[in-house]
Amino acid sequence: MKNSQKLIILTGPSGVGKGTVVKEILSKDKNIWLSISATTRQPREGEKEGENYFFLNHERFKEMIDQNLFLEWAQFAGNYYGTPLSSVDEKIKKGFTVLLEIEVEGAKQIKEKFPECVSIFLLPPNKEELERRIRNRGTEKEEAIKKRLLRANYEISASNEFDFVLTNHNVDETANRVIKLIQT
Repeated sequence: MKNSQKLIILTGPSGVGKGTVVKEILSKDKNIWLSISATTRQPREGEKEGENYFFLNHERFKEMIDQNLFLEWAQFAGNYYGTPLSSVDEKIKKGFTVLLEIEVEGAKQIKEKFPECVSIFLLPPNKEELERRIRNRGTEKEEAIKKRLLRANYEISASNEFDFVLTNHNVDETANRVIKLIQT
């Protein structure tokens, strides 16, 4: 991929506020495009093809893996998830900066393939705040919350593998800091 410095990875543990920060970034800078992932899972209510995800069957996803058509991919809970290379390439060619809001393992895969991309790791202000954010979602049972918190410890320990580490105290401030990093 040419111009992979126009490729920006935003990662961090579950509950750190990646999605909220991304929404703020996109509202402030129209030259940044959020990458859309592909998945083999079924669409959830309200999700739209090509807007939330590209919904593929297992056979098509595996063909794309075999043809090296993903920036990164992973299998999770029986489904595949990945970032299609073609849409990212197309947006970069059109002059956009492509932002990938992605989990840590996928971010590591991309950094290996495109070391000149910019990688940003978001940290929570502290572990207590991270736990509060995850619990306040109200979407998961206690066992799932504990797994996310254990996973977060592992992910946070990998933060030194990324170009920039920002602590997400305040969404607006964090979004502005990310935009500044992208523009330099």
